[in-house]
Amino acid sequence: MAGSPRRATSRRLQLPLLCLLFQGATTILFAIFVRYNHETDAALWHWGNHSNANNEFYFRYPSFQDVHAMVFMGFGFLMVFLQRYGFSSVGFTFLLAAFALQWSTLVQGFLHSFYGGHIHVGIERSPEAPLPCPSPIPRSPSMINADFCAGAVLISFGAILGKTGPPQLLLMTLLEVALFGINEFVLLNLLGVRDAGGSMTIHTFGAYFGLSLSRVLYRPQLEKSKHRQSSIYHSDLFAMIGTIFLWIFWPSFNSAPTSLGDTQHRTALNTYYSLTASTLSTFALSALVSGDGRLDMPILESKFKIQDTCGIHNLHGMPGVLGALLGVLVAGLSTHDAYGDGLESVFPLIAKGQRSATSQAIHQLFGLFVTLVLATVGGSLGGLLLKLPFLDAPPDSQCYEDRIYWEVPGEYENEVQGPLSVEEPDTRA
Repeated sequence: MAGSPRRATSRRLQLPLLCLLFQGATTILFAIFVRYNHETDAALWHWGNHSNANNEFYFRYPSFQDVHAMVFMGFGFLMVFLQRYGFSSVGFTFLLAAFALQWSTLVQGFLHSFYGGHIHVGIERSPEAPLPCPSPIPRSPSMINADFCAGAVLISFGAILGKTGPPQLLLMTLLEVALFGINEFVLLNLLGVRDAGGSMTIHTFGAYFGLSLSRVLYRPQLEKSKHRQSSIYHSDLFAMIGTIFLWIFWPSFNSAPTSLGDTQHRTALNTYYSLTASTLSTFALSALVSGDGRLDMPILESKFKIQDTCGIHNLHGMPGVLGALLGVLVAGLSTHDAYGDGLESVFPLIAKGQRSATSQAIHQLFGLFVTLVLATVGGSLGGLLLKLPFLDAPPDSQCYEDRIYWEVPGEYENEVQGPLSVEEPDTRA
């Protein structure tokens, strides 16, 4: 039996120890390996790298700001629809994203741009540094790409929201960031896949990693906490605020990693008008499928023993796969007549004659297959890791409850759901 004193001691120690261990390790690794890239390094000032209007910072930082707001505010408030899990939704988003940003910088740096014994960081992944810089850098990990990786982690978090403790979530982040970097390296560097908007690397990978994780962590007795899975008026209102944050900044999210100029411009335009069209379609369908024609925000639940709290299969998984398949179609139909000189920025291997359009389409399809395999296998392994009995998972009767991990206002204790249930025996495997 897992008594209250034992569980309280475990909870008091596990999170601090993991946070200090991970932060200490990343601090040491940053000190040893991470350096400024050529546009930022003060030691290269005499090579003409000093800040001016030609510095990529001035073009990329506004996009970074938008993506950063999406990760911390959009994702955080999107998940506060659970009536008694608002602190945890926003707070654990903050915790996981802060760790993922540091860890992903290291992982992406070692995989993409470990040059001269160092990782050179910047606001975006830079091309080769211009001469006369004495140490040209092929590519550098970036603040923007670190945020994209954090976004994938938070997508996975949505599938297990309310059913896992912070130590489990930190271990999930540790594993997923590493696999995200490997998947991205295979697709972009080895296969030469083009992944506009992160359909495969972010949405598909994050969704199916999280769903596989949730399947392994399936709890048949979760009905004990079902009364907390519903939303109330103000929790749905905050979730709607998170939705609107994501909606507003999505053109920046999709266009941030694309080439400056017409490619970025076109991506923002396409996203902008797609968002408006999808909004009208959503309102129409919501009223149409409702019995009385009223608008509704229901939580869709899977029927395959995958307890998908945030419905990430519908929100990210299926759209990610659809986007990847459309990428296959677009690659297969790409021609110089359609893109002109812009073909090199969209499908550079086709433009250079190194691949046919059909070959690029096949590589795109294989990239989707690789993503699904890495996500499902990695998520399943992550689920087995998170099931280790010494990790602090909430009991079935106390899931979706802030009070397990947070101090809450006094008036919160008197809500209609009643007090937190007494400690129950831990029957988990």
